[in-house]
Amino acid sequence: MDKAIFEASQNPGEMEGYIKVIQNLASKTIHATEQEKEKVEREGLTDQAASLGRRIENQKFMSERAEDIINVASKFYNEKLVELGENVRREARGEERREAEREERKIAELEKAGRETRKKERRGMGREEKREAEKQDKREEVAAKERREARGEERRETEREERRIAELEKAGRETRKKERKERRGN
Repeated sequence: MDKAIFEASQNPGEMEGYIKVIQNLASKTIHATEQEKEKVEREGLTDQAASLGRRIENQKFMSERAEDIINVASKFYNEKLVELGENVRREARGEERREAEREERKIAELEKAGRETRKKERRGMGREEKREAEKQDKREEVAAKERREARGEERRETEREERRIAELEKAGRETRKKERKERRGN
């Protein structure tokens, strides 16, 4: 029955067929439970008989209200799917952020290695060559600083975008929650 409810909630165009499946299963369950109830009553087990009577009533209710049950389940499953999608997207953004951080560390290490290499090369140079190499180093440092600042701005922009998306997702969840409360109140 659970599978029929789930499938009907996910395939609204096939709801009538699934309602019939649910009603058929409920009918079979009622029949089997009535037989069990009669057996238990013959044995004098009134507590179990009462429990089976409630089960029969539950199955009758389910059979009569199958469409309503499917509609409620549909809303529940759709909300869960939305939340799962949000979680997947949040995890993907987190992975992108971690990858960008790894890339930034790698770039910083390469820049440091380049500075160290140039520093070693300058030791063996003459005065004029050293001055020219130092000018080149300064240009490289300025360019590296500009690249770091650009990456920093990109990172801040990404963080702002992540906060905006998180706020939109939260607002969506709150709106759906409010709508559910309003529907329950009506």
